[in-house]
Amino acid sequence: MASLLAEGMTIRGDIVTEGDVHLDGAVDGDVSVGRLILGETGAVTGVVTAESVEIRGRVTGTISARQVRLCASARVDGDIRHTELAIEAGAHFEGRSLVFPEAADEAQMRLDIAAE
Repeated sequence: MASLLAEGMTIRGDIVTEGDVHLDGAVDGDVSVGRLILGETGAVTGVVTAESVEIRGRVTGTISARQVRLCASARVDGDIRHTELAIEAGAHFEGRSLVFPEAADEAQMRLDIAAE
């Protein structure tokens, strides 16, 4: 069961949990969770760190997660560090896409093996 921050609520400060969070409100601070679902009305101004992130709302700051999905309504202004990144048509992303070093090493190993 995910924790829910409803539309119309604003938190000024950090959110930290190993659990899942569904965010329809606003956070002015860092978010460090197991899994984040940011709804269309959700907004984060700060650093987002998670295993998995699905963005439908707005993030102003860095996202760092193994799996990142930007839905069509997403607006991200900041860098994204990831292993997997999916961006739907219509999503706005202004920043850099940075692959985690271990993912880049793994991808290079696959290329080297395929070349043999």
